[in-house]
Amino acid sequence: MTTIAKHAVLTPRHLTRTRDRLSFLYLERCTIHREANALTAEDADGITHIPSAAIGTLLLGPGTRITHQAMSVLGESGAAVMWVGEAGVRYYAGGRALTRSSALAEAQATLWANRRTRLSVARAMYHLRFPDDDPAGLTRQELLGREGQRVKDCYRTEAARTGVTWRGRRFTPGEFTKADPINQAITAAAQCMYGIAHAVIASLGCSPSLGFIHSGHELAFVLDIADLYKTQIGIPTAFTVVAEDDTDVGPRTRRMLRNEINRAGLLDRCVSDIKQLLAPANPTGSDHQGETDEVRLQTDGGREVCAGQNYAEASW
Repeated sequence: MTTIAKHAVLTPRHLTRTRDRLSFLYLERCTIHREANALTAEDADGITHIPSAAIGTLLLGPGTRITHQAMSVLGESGAAVMWVGEAGVRYYAGGRALTRSSALAEAQATLWANRRTRLSVARAMYHLRFPDDDPAGLTRQELLGREGQRVKDCYRTEAARTGVTWRGRRFTPGEFTKADPINQAITAAAQCMYGIAHAVIASLGCSPSLGFIHSGHELAFVLDIADLYKTQIGIPTAFTVVAEDDTDVGPRTRRMLRNEINRAGLLDRCVSDIKQLLAPANPTGSDHQGETDEVRLQTDGGREVCAGQNYAEASW
């Protein structure tokens, strides 16, 4: 029997760069095994072979089963694994980030820890949502007021487009069925968007709790990122669903939103937006910034030195 000690240890030089991998691979209703250094996905239609080193993040949807050996080869290949809802619209759990670098997490913490840069990121998020509106110089209170007005305008616009009666955003957490159909649809869409944002944030190694607009909650950054696509995808989809039929709106909203997410390529867009918000400066011009697998030690004055050395006799 092969033991762990007999496996060769993989180094970053053996691993496929993130930029050369599939960003996300979604599987559902199948059993995932390992065959040599590849994965196999078996369902009623047969067996599909998948090169594990070509996967950035494997999204495991409903009805999937995965073996211990399959998880082992994914770990050796440096791939992330997420347990998600149908088409990734929910996030349940995850194993390791897509990257071995802490660059994005450190950038997020650095930007978050300073009031001035935290506000700058909040303004950048607003501009991503509403590119026709320049938020430069706006205070937080002004940003919140302007964002609130734009969302109200979106509700009214979608109501006029679809003919759905709109009486305002009214819902009670935990009492989904007590809301009217359009509010149920909006809530269902929002939950799906939170799942997408959470999965991407986890895969990039960022902190879900360090938000730039929301704060005080373990999912503050998830709420920040999900809101980027609220008026473009979430709200319009909810109104379209209710305009077609105001029954069974929860499942129907999730299915329609799943299709819209796939059509818009939202997963890749979400990755790009987070990287741009947290690490916009890339002097090398490369598209794989922060993918190194390098551990360093911090010294005084913000200086860093190589790890793996004993500095007892060091002369600084």
